Amino acid sequence: MLRSLYSGISGLRAEQTMLDVTSNNIANVNTTGFKASSVQFEDALSQTLSAAGLPESYKAGTNPNQVGLGVRVSGISTNLAQGSEQTTGNNLDAMIQGDGFFVAHVGSETLFTRNGSFHWDSQGRLATPDGALVQGWPATSGVVQTGVQPSNITLPQGTTAPAKTTTAARMVGNLPSDAAAGTSVERDITVYAGDGSQKTLAITFTAGAAGSKQWSYSVDDGTGTPTSGVLTTGADPVTGDTNPVVDGITLDLSKLSGYAGDTTVAMAGQNGNKAGALLSVSLGSDGTLSGTFSNGDTIPLARLALAGFTNPQGLEKTGNSELRATLNSGTATLGTAGSPGYGAVVAGALEASNVDLSQEFTNLIIAQRGFQANARIITTSDEILQQLTQLKQ
Repeated sequence: MLRSLYSGISGLRAEQTMLDVTSNNIANVNTTGFKASSVQFEDALSQTLSAAGLPESYKAGTNPNQVGLGVRVSGISTNLAQGSEQTTGNNLDAMIQGDGFFVAHVGSETLFTRNGSFHWDSQGRLATPDGALVQGWPATSGVVQTGVQPSNITLPQGTTAPAKTTTAARMVGNLPSDAAAGTSVERDITVYAGDGSQKTLAITFTAGAAGSKQWSYSVDDGTGTPTSGVLTTGADPVTGDTNPVVDGITLDLSKLSGYAGDTTVAMAGQNGNKAGALLSVSLGSDGTLSGTFSNGDTIPLARLALAGFTNPQGLEKTGNSELRATLNSGTATLGTAGSPGYGAVVAGALEASNVDLSQEFTNLIIAQRGFQANARIITTSDEILQQLTQLKQ
């Protein structure tokens, strides 16, 4: 039988594979995080008609004479180039800008994906669109420990920010150095106890004798003897008893000024708060999920784990936009967004497919013409065989 028949058949098979891969790329042109594939061909074994000959003194050497036996697919590689950014506005959508993969669990299996379209399920677990559980490091008291094995990211129902005892408060503004003797300025400072209950510190500033440039103050927490002190104005900042301690709270008066004129003294802030209910969750560029609470606190809740591979081309596609580690991909190395080799997380955006339609349509034409040419080989070989069978007629 003619060798050309088998060469043509191998060509048909190879071009069909190219058509299949190209068609799959086009079908996934709008698939989030999809990476296009391409086919590589190589020639098959060649039949040697005569081996190479050594050169002699009376005769030149000869090259081997070989007839090729067709083509085969040597590999199907994945194009890992970055897809374009698609802004969604959803604060749970995440895109990896650079290398790295999100980590997810399906049953007992660990899979990897570039599709960052996440959502919370009914049990408060962060999941991918197909239900795989996103892996990361939960925060304990607002602190994320990343040096341990990641686990499911879970947002418990009724998550609250704990109350925080006030230990420091600060006042700013101006106490006029030219105030009349006995001038009184009263201000209230709201502070919090460890159980979230609030109380008021009443502070009263009283101007001293004319020309003394002094203000005395009294801080009353309503539970005992007020704490008092004296400030000297005419300078910026004021001097004197600038850090009284009232009921365990250090009151910072060192930022007050003492110029003539306006009375603008006011509380600038304090470090305590009442308990707060969770209002929303947002994602940062380092992969940290932070909760915004009704008491004004923003507290880290968890941090996404990212995976890197020595040979990401060796990952196996498992469907659902997920990948599985193989012997040739190497073992996943876990890290955090922003670290070298893991890329950064873009919140509120998804990574589009990196399929180039113009290239894929060109590949369709090439594969189609290649298929037609190989089919022509078979019909031509068939005509030759037909002529051979008719020699006896």
